[in-house]
Amino acid sequence: MIQLCSGSGTVFLDQAYWQRAIASRPTTAVRAYILGGLAWFAIPFGFATTLGLAAVALTDNPSFPTYPNPPSSSQISAGLASAFAASTLLGKSGAVALLITLFMAVTSCASAELIAVSSILTFDIYKTYIKPTATQENLIFVAHINVAVFGLTMSIFAIIWNVIGIDLGWLFLVMGLLIGGAVFPTAFAITWRRQSKAAAIAGPVCGLIAGLTAWLAEAKVYYGEITLASTGSNYATLAGNLAAIMTGLIVSVVVSFIKPDNFDWSTTRAINAESIFEGQNPEPNSTGSSTPQNDSEKVVKSDNDQLTTAPVVAAATGPGDKHVDAIRVDEERQMSIDAATEQDPKSLRSAFILACIASFVLTFIMDFLIPIPMFLSHYQFSEHFFLAWVIISFIWVFSSTFISVCLPIWETRSFFGQLFREVMGDIRGNKSKA
Repeated sequence: MIQLCSGSGTVFLDQAYWQRAIASRPTTAVRAYILGGLAWFAIPFGFATTLGLAAVALTDNPSFPTYPNPPSSSQISAGLASAFAASTLLGKSGAVALLITLFMAVTSCASAELIAVSSILTFDIYKTYIKPTATQENLIFVAHINVAVFGLTMSIFAIIWNVIGIDLGWLFLVMGLLIGGAVFPTAFAITWRRQSKAAAIAGPVCGLIAGLTAWLAEAKVYYGEITLASTGSNYATLAGNLAAIMTGLIVSVVVSFIKPDNFDWSTTRAINAESIFEGQNPEPNSTGSSTPQNDSEKVVKSDNDQLTTAPVVAAATGPGDKHVDAIRVDEERQMSIDAATEQDPKSLRSAFILACIASFVLTFIMDFLIPIPMFLSHYQFSEHFFLAWVIISFIWVFSSTFISVCLPIWETRSFFGQLFREVMGDIRGNKSKA
């Protein structure tokens, strides 16, 4: 339950997720996020089944770093179990391999967060409230500064946490109660037209207050003290997580029903359509409406017979322009498809249905159907059951590899083919000139 609450918070409130989702075509973003979620689960599933269980099995091995003592709870909470297992099995090479894995994971995540936070500070705060007339050069300069500032901020907080004894396990358990109150208000912001501004603000604030109160109260009542150990316990953090996420839900719904709003979704659907014509200077036509007026346009008819104008580049006029124009034609063809989709929300219905089914079915299976009966029955794995468990974990890991590595290459095979042909053409052309 703690994982469900904190995981919901980290996904719903992570700007990096939002930027990827908004930048993607809606009909393909749903499939991408489903595949991405399935691929991600291979990480905890695979690590726990291999290095996690190996650490348990190797504690009485003389090569184990903490031998003859088992790893302490603080070492386990700091995420050192996999490092101990890797170094015991493969020595220094195992430790180096794990370090490289962690470095790649951390830099990938940190890079996404740096860009996400920098975007918020640059466009949503600096350009919106501080300097609305900022030029592109100003925005790029401010974005670079924000990346450096937030990177330094993350480093300082990491040092502070380490000095005062807060490890990854404590942060993981407590994180949900700090941000969980905003999960449902954020979800309602894009799914419920009646949620009001007051509800979107009151929900997260009240959820945070309720989460902190329940967290500290449970730590004091159940354990008799408020320390790092008691506040990082399962029951205290469970109380805080549930209080935060449920209070945010209740407050947001109640306030919205008391004074509902009626948001017009056409405002959000017009965002991408406006970006298509950014940089063009539409002129009023004979009817008085503004439509782009140049020869490089075509009208795209959407499924509900609404018309939307999208630019199309004219054919290349010379051999040197073929490559550039081919790229522009493809980009603007994609934009015209996006414009038609934005004008016809009905075309998103199948993607919405797929998202709902996958979300509910996968959540039910992974969070309730499999773990709850095993936990309540205190089931002990038989040898055959454990063998099946390991086989499934390996299949999942290799499937994740296929999704993350092989599938993108296959889907872009036409691009790589075109790239190869053009490179070979350039090589042959240079030889002919020589």
